[in-house]
Amino acid sequence: MDRRRALASLGSLVALGTALTASAQAQPGPELAGLKLRGQGRFRYFGLSIYDARLWSAEPVQAGSWAEQPLALELQYARSLVGREIAKRSLAEMRRQASISEAQGQAWLKAMEAAFPDVKDGDRLTGRYEPGSGAQFFFNGQPRQRIDDAQFARLFFGIWLSPQTSEPALREQLLGSRDGQG
Repeated sequence: MDRRRALASLGSLVALGTALTASAQAQPGPELAGLKLRGQGRFRYFGLSIYDARLWSAEPVQAGSWAEQPLALELQYARSLVGREIAKRSLAEMRRQASISEAQGQAWLKAMEAAFPDVKDGDRLTGRYEPGSGAQFFFNGQPRQRIDDAQFARLFFGIWLSPQTSEPALREQLLGSRDGQG
């Protein structure tokens, strides 16, 4: 009888711990205040989980007009990565969408290096997109860097959301669309 009660108590503690963990993960940080989760997906590279991506916005995001509304993209990393390498890969992905001069690319690379620290499993990098204005970046909920450049912001968030993305399945998961129209 005591063993059954102990197992029931243990089960209750596990359930409570699971509920508290889920609740903590479901609570967005201050950088996501007022926004609703719109879509999410996992980015893998050669089968390895790199990060979970989540798209947040106040209003539903349409695939064809995503660049016209404020939104936030949250990346929760599953492994350690060097911030400089994140910035370099981001610039390469931005160049898939548009021609970027060497001078502009170097300026943006420097700004991203300041915005993106080295990350480890569980760390979150969040970017808030402000159409026609720029982007604000956060690391684990803390403000990190603001980049006041509308073209940079559109191309950066386009890494995940533009039709030219290198990861169309992840784009579909984030935008919640199957037909590319939202």
